[in-house]
Amino acid sequence: MAGSSHGHTPAAWTGVTIAFIGFCVSGAFMVMAQPAGFWAGMAIVVIGGIVGWIMSAMGMGQPKDTHKDLLAAQPEPASAKG
Repeated sequence: MAGSSHGHTPAAWTGVTIAFIGFCVSGAFMVMAQPAGFWAGMAIVVIGGIVGWIMSAMGMGQPKDTHKDLLAAQPEPASAKG
């Protein structure tokens, strides 16, 4: 994954940041024993996924062909050579 720039896009960063905030909100409300706040935080997590998906669909994510091109450009491992 390190060689493919996996997740280094505005869509990925935005979606993960929103989801992380949602997890923090849920965790705080869980400690405070407030179920409504917990579920509000979980809704924020879902919104983060939706925002990331929409941004990716708008062209701010990684192109679909990126992984194929990178895999084709990588040399074959020495152990796979006959």
